[in-house]
Amino acid sequence: MAEKVLMKGNEALAEAAIQVGCRHFFGYPITPQTEISAYLAKRMPKVGGVFLQAESEVAASNMVYGAAGAGARVMTSSSSPGISLKAEALSYIAGADLPCVVVNIMRAGPGLGGIQPAQGDYFQATKGHGHGDYQIIVLAPSSVQEIIDHTGLAFDLADEYRMPVMLLGDGMLGQMMEPVEFEQKDMAALPEKPWATTGTQGKRKHNVINSLYIQPDQLEKIVLARKEKYDRITEKEVRHEEYRCEDAEYIITGYGSTARIAKNAVDELRDKGLKVGLIRPITLWPFPAGAYEKYADKVKAFLTVEMSTGQMIEDVRLAVNGKAPVHFFGRTGGFVPYPDEIEAAMEKIAGGVQ
Repeated sequence: MAEKVLMKGNEALAEAAIQVGCRHFFGYPITPQTEISAYLAKRMPKVGGVFLQAESEVAASNMVYGAAGAGARVMTSSSSPGISLKAEALSYIAGADLPCVVVNIMRAGPGLGGIQPAQGDYFQATKGHGHGDYQIIVLAPSSVQEIIDHTGLAFDLADEYRMPVMLLGDGMLGQMMEPVEFEQKDMAALPEKPWATTGTQGKRKHNVINSLYIQPDQLEKIVLARKEKYDRITEKEVRHEEYRCEDAEYIITGYGSTARIAKNAVDELRDKGLKVGLIRPITLWPFPAGAYEKYADKVKAFLTVEMSTGQMIEDVRLAVNGKAPVHFFGRTGGFVPYPDEIEAAMEKIAGGVQ
């Protein structure tokens, strides 16, 4: 077993990317994710990689487009408003069917907002990051160890499906320190990319990376083929965690750092005699709707907890499909919910259910 080391979330993510073969990073500093860039600025040259602080988020994301087209394992990171600036290039990258990893360590918004943790980018990550008919896989870790594990998973999924994958965290996860370990990866096992624009050496036809298709019939065929890929991902790549749900009469749900706080609330409520469980989505897209459908006929109510005014709750309500009430508790502006606040919200719901 590897020796555990104490690391900050942002720095652990950066090291994990290197460990799984990422050798190209293009970014721009913004709090609370700047440590990712700072760490990679030191480490990338030592492993023969490329670190470049671009002149803007727009430039950085287009550099990712180029490196991905050449077959590199490439990553960029930012926070909230910076991700908004990357959205155009993200649509181009998805439209060209290229793999990359995009990290968003969320801060409070809208606008410049504040540098404290928040979860107000759920809509942006799962539904609205760029224009056109496309999706990206969105992973939501809830610990520093999961940040490491999900970084490797993100690169693997990006390569397997030739599409962008987003790691969605928040300022609390990025800044907290926890003991972690790194699993040794076999870099010789990285997938081949015969589609990449690496030069032909006169041995094959030219590869072309493109997202522009003028003829409607050609574009529709490509978009529909991509939709079939998304359907396969929805069948194969859904991930979630269930905690104490077997006999639950009520279920709390949250993702990321909010879910770990909610888990404490579940234990406290159990000690008080209230049968409460937790569903934690790990993939925000594809969303684990089946987990909610499974319990919708069995529980009296759901409580969705978010560091926002309510975004994931829409997907929860769609999954529950009116079979049980879905309530909401949220903090915003950079406030993090406390377990006793979640407990009070759940106790109020339980007291009102006949």
